[in-house]
Amino acid sequence: MDAAAAIDPSVPPSGTGCVECEATGGWWFHLRRCAACGHVGCCDSSPSQHARRHAGESGHPVIRSYEPGESWFWDFTREDFATGPELAPPEHRPWNQPAPGPRGRVPADWLSRLH
Repeated sequence: MDAAAAIDPSVPPSGTGCVECEATGGWWFHLRRCAACGHVGCCDSSPSQHARRHAGESGHPVIRSYEPGESWFWDFTREDFATGPELAPPEHRPWNQPAPGPRGRVPADWLSRLH
């Protein structure tokens, strides 16, 4: 599947944080948004790497950064950057949400827990 076929620009993001981390009380370093279904997951540096897991389980290989100031796409199938259109808003997590996040759940030794 080419990257363009794996992107639905009309789908909004699933929320403001990693779906699985929010459900389990976890935390993340940075957020990634599935370009096909809008699922928001945590990045490969995060302890749980939910964005990559979602891509593998769903067959949705293309993500876009969900961080303020970043608009790059990544294709897990090719393990390389991809190009894509503007996606439905919002384009990033809330500005007042810290990275790592969410506020109040990030352990003091978070740096030592990154991949």
